[in-house]
Amino acid sequence: MNKIDSVVNLCARRRVIYPSSELYGSPAGFYNYGPLGAQLKRNVENSWWQRFVRNREDVAGMDGCVLTPRKVWEASGHLAAFNDPLVECKKCKFRERADHLIKQELGAEVEGESLEALRELVKKHSLKCPKCKGELAIGEPFNLMFKTHAGATADESSEAYLRPETAQLIFTDYKTLALAARLQPPFGIAQLGKAFRNEIAPRQFVFRCREFTQYELEYFYNDECPFEIRDGEVLALTAEDEAAKREAKLTKISTLPASKWMQYWLGEYLDWLRGLGLRDLRVRQHVKKELSHYSSDTWDVEFLYAEWGWKELLGIAERGTFDIDSHAKASGKDLSLCDGLGKKFVPRVIEPSGGIDRLLFAILTQAFNEKEEKSEKKTVLSLEASIAPTLACVFPLVKKDGIAEKAREAFGLLKGLAVEYDESGSIGKRYARADEAGTPFCVTVDYQTLEDGTVTLRARDTAKQERVKITELREKIG
Repeated sequence: MNKIDSVVNLCARRRVIYPSSELYGSPAGFYNYGPLGAQLKRNVENSWWQRFVRNREDVAGMDGCVLTPRKVWEASGHLAAFNDPLVECKKCKFRERADHLIKQELGAEVEGESLEALRELVKKHSLKCPKCKGELAIGEPFNLMFKTHAGATADESSEAYLRPETAQLIFTDYKTLALAARLQPPFGIAQLGKAFRNEIAPRQFVFRCREFTQYELEYFYNDECPFEIRDGEVLALTAEDEAAKREAKLTKISTLPASKWMQYWLGEYLDWLRGLGLRDLRVRQHVKKELSHYSSDTWDVEFLYAEWGWKELLGIAERGTFDIDSHAKASGKDLSLCDGLGKKFVPRVIEPSGGIDRLLFAILTQAFNEKEEKSEKKTVLSLEASIAPTLACVFPLVKKDGIAEKAREAFGLLKGLAVEYDESGSIGKRYARADEAGTPFCVTVDYQTLEDGTVTLRARDTAKQERVKITELREKIG
């Protein structure tokens, strides 16, 4: 079994992440998170929110609706451009993304190619259905949004869509949100929540789902306004500030092009990802044919997913003024801002955006290890303590002679931390369960504890054990 299959197997067996509605056949592209997975997911979400919202003076958060009216997606261009090329077998009706099938059959990277080019490749190489060898046909582009109706009527006026990205309600509301948070450019609005895409053929576990959690930050700036980056914080400078610096003959200040923002946010996100335990990372700029309809430049942070190779983990896109201009035109409202001198301008936007689900899978893949112990394979998830579902497990060596009661006492002293109590099975099996769940520390209460008030503290990654006073446990693992 390869590494990815082993991780998927572990996720299913421990109910970390598993197919939704298994009782009724598990529709493709939908996954649930069990106790370990739900806590890991929440920890990663909290890490992002803390780093990019709570710890920054220039970013505020919002939480918008997942169901939004048709007009939003008409204005944003998603109704016209948020499509994938669909190929269908005329005989067995097998469906697949045309670019994925061509890459699978020919080994050619054709993502972003036009429908005409894809049709020509299918025809030129006489590609057949991989299921029944029937004739393939590439139809019209397939829109990825889920459509429904809000209200008692089912016509175009009540048409609504599950959002395929969280960004659009940031763009429609950014002026009032900035006013409420008292933000001046450059500033960001961040959102974390569910998004939905009706993928033609979801695959590769949670890498490509129909329902997923997205984190997005829209950063608004005036490219005519000078700024500097100091100690990791972005500070806007007024015209008066610039003049004062010039008079003092200081050279720190400069008007930076959009690419500087790309460098800045790539650096910020790479630093955050490394803090989550990811090491196999690279950055890659999109070629022109890959760019989304709203982007003039996009860079992906990619992760090396074992047997899959390099895959996108998150993207940072230069959206320019596309979205604000589009919503201003469609709504007839003035969505411009005023600079410090009273001059109106439409801010440019740079967007770091990614999916929590594929990020979690990357974290699990990076953390997964198998160790040989007494001719037996044991799984260890070397998760960072900051995101591990459980920080420590407390074990009584045995249930008798007052040891279980003493273990409960130690457990009580750790309340408020992410700790669990386990007295089921041999101590070796309990260690194995904890290692497999990514728990950094195990605390064992034994007969010596009754004599001197110390316990055995075992570290997951080194298996090193030390005696620690119960009263010092919280400080040691917290």
